[in-house]
Amino acid sequence: MNNKTLYLIRHAKSSWHNDLRDHDRPINERGIHDASMMGMRLVHQGVAPEIIISSSATRAQMTSQLIAQEIGYKKEAIKVNPEIYGVSSKGLIESIHQFDNTLNKIMLVGHNPVITETVNWLTGSKIENIPTCGVTILGVSSSSSWRDFSKESVDLIHYDYPKNG
Repeated sequence: MNNKTLYLIRHAKSSWHNDLRDHDRPINERGIHDASMMGMRLVHQGVAPEIIISSSATRAQMTSQLIAQEIGYKKEAIKVNPEIYGVSSKGLIESIHQFDNTLNKIMLVGHNPVITETVNWLTGSKIENIPTCGVTILGVSSSSSWRDFSKESVDLIHYDYPKNG
C-alpha cells in the first residue's frame, strides 16, 4: 500500500496594474521571489512530486514553473488543467478523487478561496486564509486510492507560507 501525498499550493502574488482579464494576470516581483523561496523550502523538505498540475491561469502557471525549477521538476512536464480555474472546493475534491492511483505524490497549484476551503474541509483545520504562495501538504497514510481523500482520512502534514519565518 502506498501513501498518498497532495501538495496544495496557492499561486504567488499577482499583478493588478494591467487591463488584463483575471485569468491572464501574471505574478509580480514579490510573487516571483516568493515562489522561488517556497520552492527552495520544499527542496529542504525533500518534496518530489511525481506530477505538478496547474490551473490554466497565468499566475498559477508562473508559480508552478518557478517552484518546478527549484525542486528539479521539468517545467515542460507540468500539466495544465483549465478546470482548476474557477472550480469550487467540491469540484476540486472530485478532481482529486479522479487522480491516477499509480501516482502517490501530486502537487496542485490553484486559487483561493478554494485552496483554503479544501484544506479546511479535508483536514478539519481552521486556517482563515492561506496566503499567496502558501503551501500545504496533505496526506492519507492508510490508503492507495485518491478516492480516500475525505475529511475522515486526511491529515495536514505541513503548512508554510512566505512570511512564515
